[in-house]
Amino acid sequence: MTNIKNRRWVLDHYPEGMPGEDTFRLEEDVPIAALGDGEVLVQAHYLSVDPYMRGRISPAKSYAASIEPGQLMVGGGVGEVIESRSDKYSAGDFVETMGFGWQEFAVLGDRGLNKVDPDLAPIESSLGWLGMPGRTAYFGLFHVANIQPGETIVISAASGAVGQVAGQLARNHGCKTVAIASTEAKLDWCKEIGYGEGVNYKTEPDLAAALARVCPDGIDMYFDNTSGPIQDAVMMNLALHGRIALCGTISLSATFGQPDIGLRLNRQLLINRARMEGFLVTDFAAHFEEANQALAKAHKEGNLKFREDVMDGIANMPKAFIKLLNSENFGKQMIKI
Repeated sequence: MTNIKNRRWVLDHYPEGMPGEDTFRLEEDVPIAALGDGEVLVQAHYLSVDPYMRGRISPAKSYAASIEPGQLMVGGGVGEVIESRSDKYSAGDFVETMGFGWQEFAVLGDRGLNKVDPDLAPIESSLGWLGMPGRTAYFGLFHVANIQPGETIVISAASGAVGQVAGQLARNHGCKTVAIASTEAKLDWCKEIGYGEGVNYKTEPDLAAALARVCPDGIDMYFDNTSGPIQDAVMMNLALHGRIALCGTISLSATFGQPDIGLRLNRQLLINRARMEGFLVTDFAAHFEEANQALAKAHKEGNLKFREDVMDGIANMPKAFIKLLNSENFGKQMIKI
């Protein structure tokens, strides 16, 4: 067994309001456990930073158990197997998992791993367009909302990991796409990858009016990555039989666990016979291969571009996470180890 020492981030305490860097604590020189049967030792090359992590550092009840203070921060990663006691993986294989955690090395069971082919795409793609964010975009559009050609699709956090894929898949499907983002630079990128219209929610004095201007016939489907005031503005512009796929609530990061009180526009759902449905990518695990094939095909044909925001080093994990929560990232947020 190797004498490698690990570095990892654990939760120091539950934050009140927006998390800070002191919410987490770096542990160094952590011994690595000996491998058991069916386990592998993986060295991280890239670690994923995602909005869902905010919910995991709250004691509030959610779809997954909260991390307790002192426990390893959860997160996905992709890396190389450097030692194996599994008959499924050998040293030198590249693997991806949602269960890596904020650490440089991980001892992992082979059942939760996915082999990554570095000849198919750069390995970090397994954390982006060819991984959880890409599949989330695919399922939200085609399984939850069942979008149809000619419909108007509005997507918040449109330049983010999920949003940029969702916009391109909807465009490829023959839909009118509208990006909502926080800067003109992000909107420029959205237009570069094929969004038809863009709205800057931070500079528009009346977001509902801005959406009415670019969606004169109403919004058929809203891919909601943010919740909050953006969702309120969309609700005021829903088309008949509109659908909202609720994917994320990052706008609530500073008030997590408190009542989410907006304009209470539920009557808009009634009037327009619309529906709002929350979903998790894991709900569609049986269809992962379907999504992977569709995403790989779009990328191969030049119809899917992807931008990444990469910071270097395990020491920057909290900075990258807070950057994401404040919408300061540009593309999929990752850490290169």
